[in-house]
Amino acid sequence: MNEPTELTLEQQFSIRSFATQVQHMSHEQAKDFLVKLYEQMVVREATYKELLKHQWGLDSGSSWA
Repeated sequence: MNEPTELTLEQQFSIRSFATQVQHMSHEQAKDFLVKLYEQMVVREATYKELLKHQWGLDSGSSWA
């Protein structure tokens, strides 16, 4: 798992498009955007954890917990 993940052309284009958008932001806009992006990442991580706990039967309704 040490090898870098290959991105699809669509993903590469999306990153390039995102970089262009960021280049046109003011410093203040970029800071606000970064905070919102981080918040979304934290929410996504928490959602994945909850989904995995449920899928693996480790949620509160299970006899494993």
